[in-house]
Amino acid sequence: MTVSAPRPGPARAAPCPHACPHACPRARPSRQPLVPDVVAAKPPVYGPSKLLDIELEMAFFVGPGNRLGEPIPISKAQEHIFGMVLMNDWSARDIQRWEYVPLGPFLGKSFATTISPWVVPMEALMPFVVPNPEQDPKPLPYLCHDQPYTFDIKLSVALRGEGMSQGVPICKSNFKHMYWTMLQQLTHHSVNGCNLRPGDLLASGTISGPEPDSFGSMLELSWRGTQPIELGIGQTRRFLQDGDEVIITGHCQGDGYRVGFGHCTGKVLPALPPA
Repeated sequence: MTVSAPRPGPARAAPCPHACPHACPRARPSRQPLVPDVVAAKPPVYGPSKLLDIELEMAFFVGPGNRLGEPIPISKAQEHIFGMVLMNDWSARDIQRWEYVPLGPFLGKSFATTISPWVVPMEALMPFVVPNPEQDPKPLPYLCHDQPYTFDIKLSVALRGEGMSQGVPICKSNFKHMYWTMLQQLTHHSVNGCNLRPGDLLASGTISGPEPDSFGSMLELSWRGTQPIELGIGQTRRFLQDGDEVIITGHCQGDGYRVGFGHCTGKVLPALPPA
């Protein structure tokens, strides 16, 4: 099943309307930055984001929805999850830093979201289910479930700069590192009566593992920009440059077969001039 133009879920930016299997271009966003060399008494400076980043995520599509005002109990949550895709939740860290106090990310997250071209139904992923992570402290009762709903999905992020013949892996992670299960995410999202509808897309959050090379963002990989990420042939990155192409891949490995999601790919273009 391919996705052409799914309706974006609550508080999510719209995915690429083409579900591109190739590099979908993204213009670098502009912003009012909060940077160390800007004196507090001076006004902020408008211009292109200098700290453009990726976030390795996965997301799931809602199947059947729920009525407004009727929460989905965790015992029924699985019935409302149709399938999964790879996601790059692009982030402009300087915009995010400027606006997250006191209201939280807005322009730092809303400019782009890329998903992979194939929706893999949960039935195809159930052979790769693994035990849920131990949660301490124990969640409140409405979020507790014994059903295994964590999945062994191998994930990789590669970066290809302009002039590079192929992408260089910068991250290898796994969906099983997620602390909260999708059942808990969906249940919590609806606990206040929020109505989910077929086609809503809910993202996992950054998927970072325990090792340094499994961190799911350049912010983490570069230790907040203090350490370069080596790409070889004399190139390094701390954050994304114009012309960089990000390729996210993921698969489940079975006995003699593989379940994949296609490539989740996007390329950074220069910022557009002010309107």
